Amino acid sequence: MTFKQKIYNQYHQLVQDRIDAFRDMIVALTEDSKNDAKGSAGDKHETALSMMHIEQEKLNTKLKEVLNQKAVLDKLDSSVVAETIILGSLVKANGIYLYLSLALPKISVDGVNVIALSPQSPLGNKLMGNKVGFGFEINGTKYTIESIE
Repeated sequence: MTFKQKIYNQYHQLVQDRIDAFRDMIVALTEDSKNDAKGSAGDKHETALSMMHIEQEKLNTKLKEVLNQKAVLDKLDSSVVAETIILGSLVKANGIYLYLSLALPKISVDGVNVIALSPQSPLGNKLMGNKVGFGFEINGTKYTIESIE
């Protein structure tokens, strides 16, 4: 398995773990609302159910966002290596590994830190479509593309 495939797999697992966590929280809230319905009465009961419903809506919104992230990751092919930077490219610039996919948390793979960037981010936007050796500057920092996988 290549370094890039390990990165892809770790990000894919991270997103899947988030999906599972949100689904578990939604199920737990649903169970709580059923149990609360059995033992409560009056205004207190209605307020508690409303609060649970609002929380459930928030969790459903977050779940949709994470499912959309998973859909984007599912479209990436970690075995493709292009000469120019495309969605799914692993770029090394200034000794930093950047994975062009989505804005996701920094991870460590084989002791190497990797930052996932959205192509819409300022840095991601500058990288897209460029080749090894391309130099540019963002916020006073000069970057040079060292490699593309």
